Amino acid sequence: MKHEKLIRVVIAEDNPQNALIQQTYLQRIAGFELVGIAHSLIDAQDLVNIFKPDLLLLDVYFPSGNGMEFLRNLRANDCATDVILITAAKEVDVLKAALHGGVFDYILKPLVFERLQISLANYIDHYERLKAVDDMAQTDLDQLIRVAKTSNPKITRLPKGIDELTLNNLLHVICEQTQAVSAEQIGNKIGASRTTARRYLEYLVGLQKISVEIHYGSVGRPERLYKSV
Repeated sequence: MKHEKLIRVVIAEDNPQNALIQQTYLQRIAGFELVGIAHSLIDAQDLVNIFKPDLLLLDVYFPSGNGMEFLRNLRANDCATDVILITAAKEVDVLKAALHGGVFDYILKPLVFERLQISLANYIDHYERLKAVDDMAQTDLDQLIRVAKTSNPKITRLPKGIDELTLNNLLHVICEQTQAVSAEQIGNKIGASRTTARRYLEYLVGLQKISVEIHYGSVGRPERLYKSV
């Protein structure tokens, strides 16, 4: 669905490196305009007040506050900004509070591009449908609510560069592993290059079929290790 107006986004993330990752990913997805980055909740409130963004990418844990309290304050003040949580918080209580606060989606760190891409594609669909509706019939309402609640739908059409047979084979292999493995290790097992294996693995992470953890060695770049969930 083609949209004319860019969706304005604010990122609220205390870690500058994580904020830069979100900014980089966001710039790769059409239809969105980053209007500000806040590394504190005070700055986030200022940006929301000034720019009145359509969407806020919000972390939960800040050195001087809590994102869930910030969310509650937004809703108490009738702020129309939608919220996608991007956080390491896995506690059920946080998830319940997020749902009560009306978040559009809940994404766990480490952030994977494919997972954010799915979420923002759903948000664009929701945003455009809501903007196009004048008099709302029950079918319109049902469809809007379904779109908002389905933040990670089952994808029936695989993206370019992903083959179903290879995908199923890789998923089967990684489910047999007793510990987290690298893209190179998986590539060797399925007869594919490290780059190809990494593409399939990141796609599965985006679908939450497998998980990823970051391993920091003594030298060199951090290594991403994958395991079944």
